Amino acid sequence: MASDDPRTLVSTDWLEAHLKDPDLRIIDASWYLPAMNRDGKAEYDASHIPGARFFDIDGISDTRSPLPHMAPPAEKFISRMRAMGIGDGHQVVVYDGMGIFSAPRVWWTFKLMGKTDVAVLDGGFPKWQAEGRPVEDMPPLMRDRHITVSRQAGLVKDVTQVAQASKLGSHSIIDARSPGRFAGSEPEPRPGLRAGHIPGSQNLPWQNLLTAGNTLKSPDALRSAFDAAGVDLSRPVITTCGSGVSAAILSLALERIGQRNHALYDGSWAEWGMYDDLPVEKG
Repeated sequence: MASDDPRTLVSTDWLEAHLKDPDLRIIDASWYLPAMNRDGKAEYDASHIPGARFFDIDGISDTRSPLPHMAPPAEKFISRMRAMGIGDGHQVVVYDGMGIFSAPRVWWTFKLMGKTDVAVLDGGFPKWQAEGRPVEDMPPLMRDRHITVSRQAGLVKDVTQVAQASKLGSHSIIDARSPGRFAGSEPEPRPGLRAGHIPGSQNLPWQNLLTAGNTLKSPDALRSAFDAAGVDLSRPVITTCGSGVSAAILSLALERIGQRNHALYDGSWAEWGMYDDLPVEKG
């Protein structure tokens, strides 16, 4: 069970106890890879936690970028959150349909915008349903709410910053992809990308941070996972993955163990793997 912290992770018990709080806002952030053959919005429409709003990770993004679901500009985030009735003074809880997969990406997006009262629901919708907790199929009534943002530039890295960090060895770069994709022995799901990983990075598949029940492991177990992956946590950390979604699971885990000096490489392998002039390691 989660040690409840409304800024990182809360349990299903915590959420049900606070379900009727007037300043609670719940977000369904379900998003799936194409190979998973699941539709997050359709699942939300069929059943969701009472009061939940649906956050479209692909839609609430920087659609000017050729890269998938890059972090939205502040103005777009503001307008979308206001329309969803999410604003200043709200405690936000984000969940997804896999347990913990895409919800940390939305948690990170709120952090990027300077919003700190946001937590991921440990175990997500599967755990909530398995425990027989209430669900509904109607969207909530949404009233406009003012929201102020203050973009925290230090929480995100671009390709130039990551290339410098890789070359200088100034950061611990952690890749959340599968061991095969990291090693370059498995093909990339996105066509046209090279195989391999950022030189000097370590592989810590996001699944290694979760229990068999798809809840986040305890802080001690998380530290052990980072240690086993050879990650030097005395240095600032950059998290990366295929397209910036599962990297946020690493970011959430880092917060849970008290490592605050971390940033997410938003372009991730969708960007790095595309440019022939960027070095790639295999194995």
